[in-house]
Formats: sequence, C-alpha cells, structure tokens
Amino acid sequence: MQYRTLGRTGVQVSSLALGAMNFGRIGRTTQDEATAIVDAALEAGVNVIDTADMYGDGESEEMVGKAIAGRREDIVLATKAGMPMGDERNHQGSSRRWLVTELDNSLRRLGVDHVDLYQIHRWDPRTGDEETLSALTDLQRAGKIRYFGSSTFPAYRIVQAQWAAREHRLSRYVTEQPSYSVLQRGIETHVLPVTEEYGLGVLVWSPLASGWLSGAIREGRAITGNRAAFMPQRFDTAVPANRARLDAVERLAAVADEAGLTMIQLALGFVTAHPAVTSALIGPRTLDHLRSHLAAADTVLSADVLDAIDAIVAPGTDLAADEKHDTPPALLDPSLRRR
Repeated sequence: MQYRTLGRTGVQVSSLALGAMNFGRIGRTTQDEATAIVDAALEAGVNVIDTADMYGDGESEEMVGKAIAGRREDIVLATKAGMPMGDERNHQGSSRRWLVTELDNSLRRLGVDHVDLYQIHRWDPRTGDEETLSALTDLQRAGKIRYFGSSTFPAYRIVQAQWAAREHRLSRYVTEQPSYSVLQRGIETHVLPVTEEYGLGVLVWSPLASGWLSGAIREGRAITGNRAAFMPQRFDTAVPANRARLDAVERLAAVADEAGLTMIQLALGFVTAHPAVTSALIGPRTLDHLRSHLAAADTVLSADVLDAIDAIVAPGTDLAADEKHDTPPALLDPSLRRR
C-alpha cells in the first residue's frame, strides 16, 4: 500500500480508500459482510473509510460504526452531509441549522465522538459560503470534526469557498472529493488544477466508472450487475455515450492485456498516477471485489501505458458529459437562466 499526505494537513492516508456506499440496502451487503470487508481492508493497509449520511438513509454509517468498534483511532474516518434525508425540506443542504443537527446524527450512527473529515456532499446554491464555513469552523472548534472538505464542487465554487474563508477568517475546506476515471476526465481541465493551486487533498470516487472499468463489461456480453439493474439508461449501448464508453473499454482492455494488468489495475493505477490525486475510493460489495481492488494497491503505470490511455480518451474529456455531477444549476434548469 502507498501512503500520501492529505493536502496540507500532515495526515498520512492510503492511496486506496474504502468507500462504504454499498454497505446495506444499496449494495445488499450484510453487517457480517461489511465487517469482513473492513477487516480485510485494514489488514491490507487501507486506513481511510468514507461514508455518508444518505447512504441507505444512515444504514451505511451504522454498519461502519459497528465494523470499526474498538479500533477507531487507527482509522481516518470520513462522512458527508447535504443530500436530502427524507421529505422534510430543511433536512438537506449546508445551512448551519442542518449541519449541526445532522453531524450529531452521524456521530450517533457511527458510535464515535468525532469524525476526521466532514464533507459537504454537493454544493448548495441556496446557502452562502460564510454560513456553511462558519458552522463547520464552529463544529471543528468543538472537537466534533478534525477537518472538513467539499465533494463534487465545480472549480469556481472551490475557489470561491477558499476566498470566503480568507475574507471571513474561517477555517477552509482542505479536501475535495470529485468523480474521476479514465472515461470521465473532465476534472483535469479545471478542478484538479484548482485543488493543486490551493493545496487540497483529493479523494476521487467512481474510479471504475460505475463498473465500466471493472473488466466485467465487454463487447458481446450482457451487461449485468447492481448498477445496471437500477440505472439501466447508463448501460444501454444504444445510447451514443454508452457506445463510446464500450468502444473505449475494448481498446483499454487491449492496453491492459499488453501491460499484463487487469482492467481494475489499469483504472486505479491511472487515477492514482495524477499528482493532484491523494486517494482513490473503492466501493466493494463483496470480499472478492475488495481483493480485486487491493491487487492494484502498488500498481504504477509506465509512461507508455499512460500515453496509450491518453490516445484512447483524451485528457480533460468526459465520454458521458450528461453524467457530470458538478454542472452549474442554470445549465440544468431553464428557469435559472431566464429573466
């Protein structure tokens, strides 16, 4: 396992981090299975576990809490808040009112008195930066969180938050958690240069592109799996973006074969090769999945392999542009760009 410094915090974290989204109803992973996954990950040197309040409506946090009981101090524990938790309109977002309440809920579910990294799950356009940063700074001073970060923020919002922290003399976001893979490289254009400029740690999610880069999806095979079952539109090869992904996967598989690598090693080795990336979040549903991911822990891609990947998916390119998660709201809602 490789270890890197998380931004400028001085905290040493593993280059592969365990994402717990699949613990519980989302991945149909039981408590015993989740605990076995955590055991194996820690034994392999993983020291970061990342979850969120909305994963299974709190179920993931509860399962993580039970899995780490008795060894909390050996783990860099991260969770997130901001996505809707039920139908109540104020049980979401990044207002002080909600963050103070929901952090206590997360701590209770996790069975801990603090988290190491508390992340705003998505930028909340209804809430000002000073409101959010002030609440997070107070929670940090109260000892309930050690650091805080953003997740899937557009580059200009990352910059704005850094300036707001400076202007109002508040603590700042020290990490960003964006989506990044061989097939979705758009963050190389704006987000990663900004995180490097401000010294943010970067924990990337979906490095296997929702399973497209797992090795299971190939030309001529039926596309099955958990993600394909509840997001079929993202795997329908009649859709041009999905056809482009499948074509790229076939070419990438040839590169992996020639280099003596699995597709997972190629995919994880690619994202962790970028100098701005601290860790890649893996989200196994089973122990077998975890083992296949851990096989990439010491993968270092050669310049020739990285050049071959660039020739298949150009730097800064998203093959599925409509699946970007940091698109400004006005591009998605016409009412926000009309007088």
